[in-house]
Amino acid sequence: MGERFIMDILVLENDPNELILIHQALDGKRHSLTPAETAEQAWEHIKSGRSRFLIANWDMDDLKNTQFIPSIRASSLGQSVYILLIASKQSGNAPAPGGMDDVIYRPFKPAELKNRIAIAERIISLTSSLATARDQLENHAVFDSLTGFMNRAAFLRQSAGELERSRRASLPLSLIALDVDNFKVINDTFGNETGDEILKVVSRTIREKSRPYDTIGRWTGDEFVIALPGVIGADAEKVAERVIAGVRGTRIEVPDEATVNVKISAGIASISRITTSIEVEPLIQHARQAVTRAKEAGGNQVFIAYL
Repeated sequence: MGERFIMDILVLENDPNELILIHQALDGKRHSLTPAETAEQAWEHIKSGRSRFLIANWDMDDLKNTQFIPSIRASSLGQSVYILLIASKQSGNAPAPGGMDDVIYRPFKPAELKNRIAIAERIISLTSSLATARDQLENHAVFDSLTGFMNRAAFLRQSAGELERSRRASLPLSLIALDVDNFKVINDTFGNETGDEILKVVSRTIREKSRPYDTIGRWTGDEFVIALPGVIGADAEKVAERVIAGVRGTRIEVPDEATVNVKISAGIASISRITTSIEVEPLIQHARQAVTRAKEAGGNQVFIAYL
């Protein structure tokens, strides 16, 4: 991460003691902190575009009653704002609010919050880097024309960079491979035009169900890959399951034929400790092998391999 990367962290909190804890977690960091006591104040600050990181007290009635988080996500800036919620431990059994990126429960130590802030910092930095990389890649025509994802060569370059950054930052990394179930049969039965339409719909679902800063590529005809820096195990599985559930609800209308129900399988290669000997292509192959295991088990599901 570049030394010049600085964040304006917006904190929606009306408890002075909690603000002190957050200040302690930022001790020695170069980022600035902007406090807000109400959701209205925080919303005005977000609309200004100055903050891409929000720390919010989920137990505030003001936050829940105003549908604050859905409003952020629905805005033009919503997908670029990282949201970390702080909640009481009693909230642990309640459904987590949609739209958040992370949650930490009280009581917590400044060191724990400091670690969560560091992860957010890394992800926000990656978002900026990925946006810049996409612009550069587009100029060199390395995006797949059908799906809009990176082609294989571009994905390899980008994911290799993510692997190296994760290694240096001592962060985990997961790779997801996704493969449409029975695609060859569908293609042979209904034709290439229907096959292409299915790939377009599937690619839109993958984009919608993935995080905006994830690196996504089209590996082969009906096979896609996603690099998830900072994510391991069950969290990667949740991303894959969201995609599978989204695709499962897809129906493709074919003239003079029955509706085509589309399904997809996922394989995950997840690694917690990245050594200098680990390269990205073997990780992708492990994820693809995991897809094969998912298909052998009946398809329309996830298989995860821990490396």
